[in-house]
Amino acid sequence: MWLAILVASLGCYALKLAGLSLPARVLHNPLVERIADFIPVALLAALVAVQVWSSGPSLTVDARTAGLGFAVVALLLRAPFLVVVIGAAVVAALLRLL
Repeated sequence: MWLAILVASLGCYALKLAGLSLPARVLHNPLVERIADFIPVALLAALVAVQVWSSGPSLTVDARTAGLGFAVVALLLRAPFLVVVIGAAVVAALLRLL
């Protein structure tokens, strides 16, 4: 296990070093900047999808899907963040009670 941690640490460090060694003209390219803006969004969407629809090795649709649906609608209606989070949790909890 420690070998895997060491290898992963070295890989992360090498990736960070590679990013720092890129010339500024590459980093300030408009295409690179546009792509870099979308990477956090894609990672967060993937994390949400895994947390909502996975249950072990299988995919499931349950109360979490309804909570996510509530959150999407609340965000489209420009609700405050706390309303989105608490509302989604309440919707999922109520559906689990049924």
